[in-house]
Amino acid sequence: MQIRPATKDDLPPLIALVRRVVPLMRATGNLQWDNTYPNEAVFQRDIDLNQLWVAVVDGNIAGVAAVTMDQDPDYTQVGWDIEEPAIVVHRLAVDPAFRGLGAAGALMQKAEEVAVERGITVLRVDTNTQNEATQRLFPKLGYSLAGEISLVYRPGLRFLCYEKRLLPN
Repeated sequence: MQIRPATKDDLPPLIALVRRVVPLMRATGNLQWDNTYPNEAVFQRDIDLNQLWVAVVDGNIAGVAAVTMDQDPDYTQVGWDIEEPAIVVHRLAVDPAFRGLGAAGALMQKAEEVAVERGITVLRVDTNTQNEATQRLFPKLGYSLAGEISLVYRPGLRFLCYEKRLLPN
C-alpha cells in the first residue's frame, strides 16, 4: 500500500469511492455524508491546499483522508482550545472493496507524520456517533475520546471527538 498526495486525476475515482461508501454509511444509520458531501469541489479544494492523501493498492484508490489544520468552532464543546495548532483529519473513507487492509490506519499514520514534520503535537478527529468502525479504530491508534458534540452545519447529528497528543521533539 502506498500513501501519496491526491492529484486532480484522482477526482473521478474519489467521487466513485464516495458513491460506494455513502449507501453503506446510510444503511447503518450514519448520515454524516450524503449525495452532496463530500463532492468534487471539496476534494479539489483539498488538493489545491495539498492536504488530501490517498491510499493506493494495486493502482487503485483504496482510501482517502484530508489532513488539515481546520478546527470547527463547535470543537469547543469538548473543551478544546481551537487556537492551539492541531492536525485534524477530515473526510476519512475506505473503499468497501479494500476494507480490512489497513488503509484507514495508514492514512491516520500519515496525519501523524504530517504533525511531526510541522512540529505539531496535537491530532484531532471527529466521527458520527453511528460510525462504529472509526470508534474502534481511533482508540487502537492511541486517540482518546474527548466527548460528544453537535455541528451547526449538520443539524440533528451527533459527533464523537477524539484527540491524540504526541510527545514534543
